[in-house]
Amino acid sequence: MAHVELSLSDVFVPAAGTSTGQESDNVGRWSSTVSRADEPCLLIDAATRVVAVSTSGCELLYLGAPEDVIGLPLLDGGLRLLDFTANRGELTEPEIDKIPPLLALSSKRLARGLLRVQGMSAEAPDSTVDAISTPVLTDGTVTGSLTFFSPV
Repeated sequence: MAHVELSLSDVFVPAAGTSTGQESDNVGRWSSTVSRADEPCLLIDAATRVVAVSTSGCELLYLGAPEDVIGLPLLDGGLRLLDFTANRGELTEPEIDKIPPLLALSSKRLARGLLRVQGMSAEAPDSTVDAISTPVLTDGTVTGSLTFFSPV
């Protein structure tokens, strides 16, 4: 049976002329949360550059250390995606555009899908992950996407 909880709290509004210590856009606000998260997650900007990634996200996606991929385009940072055929071929350009982090950017909607991630070496086993992405909006404009991953 479904269970729903509701919690109400006051909205934090800084006093005029003071700083919250956060950047003024939502991508900046999510960056520190993603960096410290225990869950495998990833934040990219509208240009598909990695803004933040959790340590567990790096481990699940075989990316190395977070500092090695931050600032790089998502697919230039070591992420190797394969199709689900027996041949294990790399994804083609049209297929890459449909992966959840990129689809959330282009569609401006929630996106979900399975990804087959190539291991660190040719001999290493591939992993399959479930990815759920949401666009990050700033003043109604998509400025990034936030993705949570789960091993399958």
